[in-house]
Parts: sequence; structure tokens; C-alpha cells
Amino acid sequence: MIGNQTVKHLVIVGGGTAGWMAAAAFSKLLGKSISVTLVESDEISTVGVGEATVPPLILFNRYLGINEQELMAFVKGTIKLGISFENWKNINESYIHPFGQTGKDTWAASFQHFWRKGLELGVDYPLGEYTVEYQAAVQSKFSHMPGSPLTYAYHIDAGLYAKFLRGIAEKAGATRIEGTVQDVVLDDGGYIRSIQLASGEIIDGDFFIDCSGFRALLIEQALHSGFEDWSHWLPCDSALAVQTESVREPVPYTRSIAHTAGWRWQIPLQHRVGNGLVYCSRYMSDDEARKTLLDNLEGRVISEPKIIRFKAGQRLKHWNKNCVALGLASGFIEPLESTSIHLIQRGITRLLQMFPSNGIFSGDIDEYNAQMKTEILSIRDFIVMHYHLTEREDSDFWRYCKNMPIPASLVHRINLFKETGKLFVESPYKLFAEPSWLHVMVGQGVVPERYHAVANEMTDAELKQFLEGIRSSVQKAVQKMPSHHDYLQYYCKAPEWS
Repeated sequence: MIGNQTVKHLVIVGGGTAGWMAAAAFSKLLGKSISVTLVESDEISTVGVGEATVPPLILFNRYLGINEQELMAFVKGTIKLGISFENWKNINESYIHPFGQTGKDTWAASFQHFWRKGLELGVDYPLGEYTVEYQAAVQSKFSHMPGSPLTYAYHIDAGLYAKFLRGIAEKAGATRIEGTVQDVVLDDGGYIRSIQLASGEIIDGDFFIDCSGFRALLIEQALHSGFEDWSHWLPCDSALAVQTESVREPVPYTRSIAHTAGWRWQIPLQHRVGNGLVYCSRYMSDDEARKTLLDNLEGRVISEPKIIRFKAGQRLKHWNKNCVALGLASGFIEPLESTSIHLIQRGITRLLQMFPSNGIFSGDIDEYNAQMKTEILSIRDFIVMHYHLTEREDSDFWRYCKNMPIPASLVHRINLFKETGKLFVESPYKLFAEPSWLHVMVGQGVVPERYHAVANEMTDAELKQFLEGIRSSVQKAVQKMPSHHDYLQYYCKAPEWS
């Protein structure tokens, strides 16, 4: 035990998605044991460009007792069944990374082994033919299917999501204080004792959550927790974001479209489209990035493009002393695959599980940091894989990505799949399960050289029947669904006046 003070007052520095997710969770679940204060300034804007999420957020919302229809209408949300990757493997080639299960696994071997043998038998349908979420995405359909629900996430207005959570937090007793942090006061042991605002007000606390974004006011500026730089594997360091009016019905997937020095996104909401361009400043100037983004927009621009600078990496300590960093203060991988809000959620969940009500123990700190590192490293490898497994050589950026050394853990996973078709993602802290790795590897051009012997236990006719049966059931399930647009209109249409 390294701190015996009972934690009764939790102070969150910074609002935005991270701050209000934390405030809502801690005030709702621990509100009888602790007081929660959130400090934010209207003068400091949040990054707030992330509008795509991943499926675990649905569980977070359920834990908070959030009604999905009410939330979706409030945040003007749409459904996300996956991500369309365009021009990543090669120019004018695309694939979708869908959520959900692909095919049917056995206890000895996963579905890709049966699919791989099927290729040799002339059953050469793409993996997406065996995935309900994939087919629903390309056909722009969605429904809550009884008995066999789809795995899905949301496209949301991040600012409205934070506003929605603020209502939950304040109803549960959280207090918001307007102000800008001017100083962080430490005690003799190096723990944070209080923060001082520009107004002169001093706010004492027993435990602090740093949601101050890239500034990392507490975790880095005050506690000097250190940073692990991954920009040699993830060279993109800048992004431009802009919003446009909708010109077509929203599709239930995010678009990620690679360009000569990075990629751009399109995220459809009910009332507008979020657009952005991620790039590496070594290979593309800001002016060129702005022109590339604006030249590829659909619909009237309704916001001024803003530049965000970032560096891929993580804090060496996500929990240091009596402070935990969430969101951009804890590090940033990059926007690809929409992992930022998920890592906020995971940090909150872990801190709830290890909350130091009766004092701060080194075991809790070490376990928290170890779990965060395990999960983040797996996500890092997954993102690096998108860049490295490319056949593009049309620019210096893509030549660098294709030929750069990659983490040994990723080398092993790619080689194992390429040589044997095997994928093992066994960490309890994984975000991306085997089907995700499968679709991205195959989509980027890696097809296994071999398959598991269990696939030979079926006759050729039985295997063909097995594959066709899955494909047929996928088609029948999607045929029954309404269009994504009709679903939104019926289930969670945003008010016209909002």
C-alpha cells in the first residue's frame, strides 16, 4: 500500500467525451460513496472529431441505463456495421472489415480453414458472403433480429453524446465547475493535492482523472509519466476535419479511403456527414491536405476545416500516483478503426473494478497499467497491419509503410496466418477478435498457404454443401431486413428542430 487516504472526492479535469463518460459512470455507479466534480472550460474546445464507435459501447450505455432509441435520436446517430477500406491494398481495390461472426467455427479449427479449402474446390466466394453484417452493410440494411442479433456500433455526434452523458452525470449528483486549470499542487509525496483555476479557486481532491486531451495537464505536465512514441510504425501525425450537408441516405458503415499520404474518412449521421483527412506531414503539406480533402467532399461545407496535430503512442503510466489518464491524455493510436472512445470506456471500466476507495495500492496500479498496455499493444498491431500489408508503391508514404520494420508480435501473427491459416487472439482484453484480423489480412491480400486437416474430414461434396448453406442463410437473413434508412426513420429519427 502506497497511500492510505480514503478516496471520497473524485475530480475530473476536462470534459468532452472522455470527461463526461467518466463523470456519468462514476456518479451513477459510485455516487453514494464518492462525490464527483468535473472541471472544464467553455474557452477550450475539445478535439471532438471522432464520430464512429465500436460495438462494446453498446454495453457501456446499457450499464448506465441508457435507452438506445432516445440516445440515437438525441445524437442524430446511424448504425455502423463495419468499415469500408478503399485503396488500401491497391488503388481501386476495396474490402469491408465487418463486425460480427464469419461463417461457422469448430472447436478444432476456425471457419477460414474450410473457406480456404473451398477455394481449391472452386467455391471462391469472398469472405463477406459468409458474414451477415457484411452483406447488410453493402445492401444498406439493418434490424434488431430476434434470436440472432447483429453486432453493430454507432455513428454519433460526439459533442451531443457528451451533452447526453452530462445530463446523466448531473442527475446522479456530479458537479460541473467552469474554469481553466492554472496550476496543479502536489503534496510532499508527489501526489496531486489540488488544482488551482485561473479564477483563483482551489479544488481539492483525493483522486484525479486527467481528461485534458493532448495537453495531459495532470498525467504528464504535473506527474511526468513519460510517453512511448510509435510514430515510426504509425507515421500519420495530422488530421483535418470538416462537416458537410447530407446528399444521400446514410450507409451503415464508415468509409476509409486511402490517399497518397494517409487516408480520409466519411461518417454519415442523420443530419450531416463527418469528413476528415489523416496524413503524414513529412509527405503532405497542410495546404495539399486541405485541397485533397475539400476536392473530395460531397455536399455543402457547414464547418471550417480544423487541423489536429497528434503523435501516435501511449503514456508509460496510465495510472500514476493518484491520477488516471483517459482519452487523448493517456495516448493516441490514430483514428483508424475508431478505437479512441473504446479505450476511454475500457479505462473507466478498469478503474471502477480497481477503484481505490480504501487507499491506493501498488498492486492495483500495476495491474491497471499492465491490462491497459496489453490491450493497447494489440490494437496498435492491428492498426499497423493496415498500413504495412499494402501493395501500393505509388508514393513515398506507401513505400515507407510497406517496407518499414514492424513489431515482432505482428510479424509472428502475420506469418502464422500466411503459413497455416491459424489465428489466435486469446487475450481477455482484446477488442479485435479473430474475424476482424481475418477480414483485414485477406482484404489486404494475405491468403493462407495451408489449412487445418480437420477440413479434410468432410468430403468435397459435404464441404461445398456446408459453405453454400452458410451463404444461403446469410442471404435469407439480410433479405428480411428493412433498409437502414427506414430503420432510422422508424426507430430513432432525430427531431427536425434539433
